[in-house]
Amino acid sequence: MKSAKTSIIAGVALMAAGVLLLLDLLGVLDSAALVWPLMFAAAGTTFLVLFFRRRDNWWAAIPGSVFWGLAAVILITQLWPGPAAYWAGAFLFLFMSAGFAAVYVREPANWWAVIPSGVMLTLSFVVAVPPDWQGMTVAAVLFLGLAATFAVLSLIPVRPEHRPAQPGSVPGQPGDAGPARMKWPLIPAAVLAVMGLIFGLQATALLTASEFFVPVLLVIAGVALLVYAYRHRAGGHHKVHGA
Repeated sequence: MKSAKTSIIAGVALMAAGVLLLLDLLGVLDSAALVWPLMFAAAGTTFLVLFFRRRDNWWAAIPGSVFWGLAAVILITQLWPGPAAYWAGAFLFLFMSAGFAAVYVREPANWWAVIPSGVMLTLSFVVAVPPDWQGMTVAAVLFLGLAATFAVLSLIPVRPEHRPAQPGSVPGQPGDAGPARMKWPLIPAAVLAVMGLIFGLQATALLTASEFFVPVLLVIAGVALLVYAYRHRAGGHHKVHGA
């Protein structure tokens, strides 16, 4: 049945591509530019059919979103050349972000998919930034988007067997019985947010002295490491006394 549906999709796509090429050759319709978007869309649809067929096929959302993104990019650049072609690449990252998000929605154990989903979404905004705003604005959008990605990851409850092993943790503790939020994403979220704010201030000319960037970054990173070490040591101390 799976091979039959795949054959149907491929057959319809090939027939449509042939019709479009014939219409273009006969001068009836300038449709040759639609052939490649149609083929990519058909390939993406094939993977999406696999994705919705079985829960174990969560991986199919990734190539499916890539093919649909390529179809969107080619279609926009062919039909609307000019200014629209500049930000057409953003659609590829948007589709890829949606694909990784679908991986997590389909199987919540794949919490890792939230990270590439947020990265792809951030890159879509970076690509869509107007040319006049290049430079510090792009860096601010990039770092703030990555910070938001890790911040969202820290809000997602994850079951103990799906969480990365924490240093000093003891398996089978009563507190680890149910889903819980991970705390480690808050560290990269904080560091990236500070860097994004620094670039944002520089972009708005509120902080023009770029020599402040490295010292401030070092101080923030040091504080984050000290806070992490203190919390880890305090947690281990309580575990020893509570044993």
